[in-house]
Amino acid sequence: MATRGARGFGQYGGAARALERVGDRWALLIVRDLLVGARRYGDLKAGLPRIPTNILSDRLKELQEAGVLRRVPSVRGGYELTELGRGLEPVVVALERWGWSLLGEPGDGETLSADSIAFALRAAFRRDAAASLPPTEYVLHVADDGSAVSVSAIVIGAALDVAPVGPGALPQPRRSALEPVPQAVLELELAPGPLRALLVGGASPASFVGDAELLARFTSTFRIEPAGPVPGAIDRAGAVVA
Repeated sequence: MATRGARGFGQYGGAARALERVGDRWALLIVRDLLVGARRYGDLKAGLPRIPTNILSDRLKELQEAGVLRRVPSVRGGYELTELGRGLEPVVVALERWGWSLLGEPGDGETLSADSIAFALRAAFRRDAAASLPPTEYVLHVADDGSAVSVSAIVIGAALDVAPVGPGALPQPRRSALEPVPQAVLELELAPGPLRALLVGGASPASFVGDAELLARFTSTFRIEPAGPVPGAIDRAGAVVA
């Protein structure tokens, strides 16, 4: 595996070594999108519109040298995570939850891609709560500056299968053959701000017209708790947080 040499932190430790591999700007967002599925260079660029093309090329090369991702032989110009790269999923999920709990209203020029919404739903998924609920498909259409992206989340017991859908969706691997096929389907159309309010606060979209029981099922299944002190952590005074 490649080392950073003089560019490293000069520390022998896990956090330092990890940040040497994936701590550069944009690196973890590339990993996040590849956790949704294999992507081509152009797909990654479209999902991260502000990344300069030379930086995207550099990050892909660095992550490949670090053993985090590899080229996909069956997809021209495609990339996928290695087993080592997929091991970052719990880290990126934790960052996703922490970041969503701190979001305010979207800033000028800030967008939501279908891949980022799909990953947010994975981060918000409450397996224990979902296990006791009937099989359901949730389809989110999130409008952003006149354009919309759509994501489908199929939940059967404690299993979640989530993927971008619709005309603009990127090609996806074949979805899991989950059984039984959900008969209940909830479709939501909302903007990024109300999506945050729904995931973090459980607030119903103001324009919602539909099955209230299915909406309650969604808020039980997908929820991001607000960021706060971590139980067992040591605070600044040296005391253990309860």
